[in-house]
Amino acid sequence: MLRIYKYAAIDIGSNAIRLLISTITEAPGRPTTFKKTSLVRVPIRLGSDVFVNGRIGEEKRGKLIKAMTTFSLLMELHDIVEYRACATSAMRDAENGDGIVEEIKDKTDIQVDVIDGSDEAAMIAATDLHELIRDNNTYLYVDVGGGSTELTVYYQGKTLASRSFDLGTVRLLNDLVDEESWEVFRQWVQNRCGPFSKVYLIGSGGNINNIFKNSGNKDGKPLSYLYLCSYYQLLNSLPYEDRIAQLGLNQDRADVIVPATKIYLTAMKHAGAESIYVPKIGLSDGIIKYLYNKNKA
Repeated sequence: MLRIYKYAAIDIGSNAIRLLISTITEAPGRPTTFKKTSLVRVPIRLGSDVFVNGRIGEEKRGKLIKAMTTFSLLMELHDIVEYRACATSAMRDAENGDGIVEEIKDKTDIQVDVIDGSDEAAMIAATDLHELIRDNNTYLYVDVGGGSTELTVYYQGKTLASRSFDLGTVRLLNDLVDEESWEVFRQWVQNRCGPFSKVYLIGSGGNINNIFKNSGNKDGKPLSYLYLCSYYQLLNSLPYEDRIAQLGLNQDRADVIVPATKIYLTAMKHAGAESIYVPKIGLSDGIIKYLYNKNKA
């Protein structure tokens, strides 16, 4: 019997918040399909408040509540069967984060789960990442967000090591990452990837997706280290306004894309990786798969 239903995922990140609505189709004798029915992204940038002042200010609090109210209405209109809302680095660090989670629940009836870096990495790993990973290869998976970067090493198809770093694009824009933090990041990559003769990188996040889209590469074909270096040099050679006018970047992307590219390049260099694969996955996709797998179990 054919079954069609919808799940929703809300990702409250440090740079933007997202609502992904996915249609799941189960047909007898065929693989289950997941179709992105709707994706709404709102660049509130909670991290610019939290990482500087330690709390979410009134202006961004108000925008967050309005966005979540809108998300609640959209989920109702789409007849969502089940949803999960997850907040990451900015909400974890905000001293008023618990109060805002309660306010969201009171005003929108959306329950927000504040997850840690390991939960975030595990949820992203629940996506179709396994379709890219081959048992005889070693991979370093790098997910760059506004507040943190999650790293996971896969060896022989299994997770070998995983860690979350407070190394995010919004933190870097506000000069809140010191050299010691960079060194810890570099050393972790070297120590975990050094024993392997060849390491492949997998990158996720809005910035690397944007770079891949602008590269003109076909899906499944990786970006080379040299290409990413040249693109990084181009970004640094252009002022903020020209990145918008010449490269067609959105206002909220034109600044964070520079530190994001630096993080990916640093990971590639210290892992000894010559290329980076860019599947179109993220936390929102992981939440959808988490809901599906939980209900199937």
